Amino acid sequence: MGKLSRDKRDVFYRRAKEKGYRARSAFKLLQLDSEFGLFENVTRAVDLCAAPGSWSQVLTDKLMGKQQQNEQEKLNTSLKEGGDLEEAKQGGTISERQPTIVAVDLQPMAPIDGVLCIQGDITSYETAQAILEPFENNERAQLVVCDGAPDVTGLHDLDEYLQSQLLIAAIKITTHVLVDGGTFVAKIFRGRHAGQLYAQLKMLFERVSIAKPTSSRNSSLESFVVCQNFRGGEKFRNLPLDGDTVLESDNIAPHIPPFFACGDLSGWGEESGIVMDADKSYPMDEKDFVAPVAPPIYQPHLAQEYQEKLKKKDTTQKQ
Repeated sequence: MGKLSRDKRDVFYRRAKEKGYRARSAFKLLQLDSEFGLFENVTRAVDLCAAPGSWSQVLTDKLMGKQQQNEQEKLNTSLKEGGDLEEAKQGGTISERQPTIVAVDLQPMAPIDGVLCIQGDITSYETAQAILEPFENNERAQLVVCDGAPDVTGLHDLDEYLQSQLLIAAIKITTHVLVDGGTFVAKIFRGRHAGQLYAQLKMLFERVSIAKPTSSRNSSLESFVVCQNFRGGEKFRNLPLDGDTVLESDNIAPHIPPFFACGDLSGWGEESGIVMDADKSYPMDEKDFVAPVAPPIYQPHLAQEYQEKLKKKDTTQKQ
């Protein structure tokens, strides 16, 4: 395959590179936000299975940008009322507290300004504790997102099972880090066995929806589950991280979540209201080629070798 072939067939891949995002999946989160308003009043967020970091980049852009906009509006109001800059800072009009964003992945991830990157396993209690450490006053995250997926095999039943196990692990660690009333967003492969997951999620959250952004290929099984208003409390906080189900119960009522198709490329170089097709090929001149924003730190075939080096390093340190 030539270096331009992928760009020719995928407009979202091209747009992601043009805008500085590390992967096309950034547009999936942006389009989900346009439908559900995920970032409204959010200052603490966690990105699970974050590598290569495109969703963390979106979180940084949205949360940091919104804070700067709100503070500028407060400053303008204060100055109009006769105040000055120093008084605004001392009086709390301008907050010096920055949004807290934590990214977690098993693989190493290139640094992102404003994001604390943690290399850890989301099935371990140590990782859950490490996620909470950056938050002040024992606070929890208001938003948890997860775009993790296993290496697909092409066997749909197997892929659905593997993805469901990853989603279950993400849900369980979310109960350790998400504030009551918070929001959880994650990738899901919609198959014939997904109903049990929907029912268990409905017990944990007041509202559960399924969404398919236009940047997600029609040929893909993937959709995204958007869970809002975490019930929390003693019953649903800090669920055990082991086991292969979210809740151990025989009395879970079935639930069919509403389905949303969302997103276009308005404001991203296309005409307003024009929906670009993620499965269609679009022409491209060679002069318009843009190199990848952040190449992988370790190529896939070197990942196992890297993990073995980490284990040897840990063993040496313990000795």
